[in-house]
Amino acid sequence: MAALGWLTPRRRSATARSVLAGEAAAEAARKSTLPADESALTEDTAALPDETAAAPASAGETAEPAFPVAGDDRAAAFFDLDNTVMQGAALFHFGRGLYKRKFFQRRELTRFAWQQAWFRLAGVEDPEHMQDARDSALSIVKGHRVAELMSIGEEIYDEYMADRIWPGTRALAQAHLDAGQKVWLVTAAPVETATIIARRLGLTGALGTVAESVDGVYTGRLVGEPLHGPAKAEAVRALAVAEGLDLERCAAYSDSHNDIPMLSLVGHPYAINPDAKLRKHARALDWRLRDYRTGRKAAKVGIPAAAGVGALAGGTAAAVALHRRRR
Repeated sequence: MAALGWLTPRRRSATARSVLAGEAAAEAARKSTLPADESALTEDTAALPDETAAAPASAGETAEPAFPVAGDDRAAAFFDLDNTVMQGAALFHFGRGLYKRKFFQRRELTRFAWQQAWFRLAGVEDPEHMQDARDSALSIVKGHRVAELMSIGEEIYDEYMADRIWPGTRALAQAHLDAGQKVWLVTAAPVETATIIARRLGLTGALGTVAESVDGVYTGRLVGEPLHGPAKAEAVRALAVAEGLDLERCAAYSDSHNDIPMLSLVGHPYAINPDAKLRKHARALDWRLRDYRTGRKAAKVGIPAAAGVGALAGGTAAAVALHRRRR
C-alpha cells in the first residue's frame, strides 16, 4: 500500500513510520467507509441515554451550547476503541477467539496476555516490549488469508465483544450520527477487526493498524508501525484532509494519555473513562470528562477482560507487582 504523502503537510515532527502508518490507515478507512444511509447504530439506540444534551445553566450562568452541531458536514468524531467504546482490549479478545480456533498454543496465549496486561497497567511504551508484542501478533496471522480472518472476526465479535460496548459511549457516537456527522474508530487493533466493530455498531468506518498482505495473504509485516500514540494523530490528520474536515470543529474521545496527540488535534476533546494521567491533563486544559465505570470496574480499568482464561492471572499479577516496584 502506497503512502499518501500528498495528503498531509507536516505541521510538527513525526517519525516516518508513524506517518506511514497513519496515512495507510486513512487510505484503508476510506476504502471501507459505509454509505451514509447505513451509518446508524443498529441495536436498541432509542433506549440509550442522552449524554450530549446541554447542561442546564445555574443562576447567572450561560447555558452551554448544544454539541454536536447538527448539519455541520465539516465536523466528524473520532473514538478510541479499547476502554473507550469497549471494555477491555479488542486485540486480546480477538486473540482469545483465535486461540479457541487453535490458531496458536496456550503458551502463546500466556505471552499475549502478559504483553497486553503489562502495556495497559504500566503505561510504558518500551520500544523493545512493543516490538515483541507486535511480532507475536503478526506471527499469528502470517500466511492466513485476509478474508478468512475477516470471517472469523465476525464470529469473535459476537462471542467476546458485543456485550462489552459501553452504552454511554455508544450514545455519544449516536449523537454525532444523528447530527449528520461521520464517526470513526481509531485504534491500534488491526484495521480488519476495527472495521468489523465499526460496521456492527453502525459507525462510518475505522482507522486501525494496517498489516501488509500480498494477493490477499498476510505477509507478517506491518505498513509503518502500530496505530498507536502519534500514529493515531497522523491517521486523523490524513483522513481530515482527505475528507475535507475542519479539525477545530471535530471531536475525539479516548481513555488513555497515549492518545493526547490525537485529542489535542481537535477542537472538542473528551476524556472517557480516563486513566490518571489523562484525567490530570484533561482537568488542566478544561477538557470534558465522562466516566462510565463504577466500583470494581473502575479499579480494573485497563486490564484486558479475560475471565475464564487462567493464563492471564499470573501475568497480570506480575505486571502489578513490577509496576508497584517502579513507583
